[in-house]
Amino acid sequence: MILAVLAALRTEQYGYTLRKRLEDGGMPVDEGTLYPLLRRLESQGLLESQWREEDKRKKRFYRLTQSGTEIFARLMTEWQSIGEAVAHLHTDPGESGHGGQ
Repeated sequence: MILAVLAALRTEQYGYTLRKRLEDGGMPVDEGTLYPLLRRLESQGLLESQWREEDKRKKRFYRLTQSGTEIFARLMTEWQSIGEAVAHLHTDPGESGHGGQ
């Protein structure tokens, strides 16, 4: 979930559009999960937020900080490495010499 939120916040968004973007991307998330996560990521310095008025309503906009961008890049590299390892394990079963034992 963290990686998806960081990926989605490479462009600034407010809570509702972020939630919609995650849902449209195949990762539905409940507000009770998303907003505490956003607060935690902000307290860790990975996000920053700003209240602004838009369409006569106050909305809190979120975006990645420099640290958040760096962490996102590191997590993506780790995620890709894990994906490659799993793909290798999936396509090469039993090659360890144990014959599936």
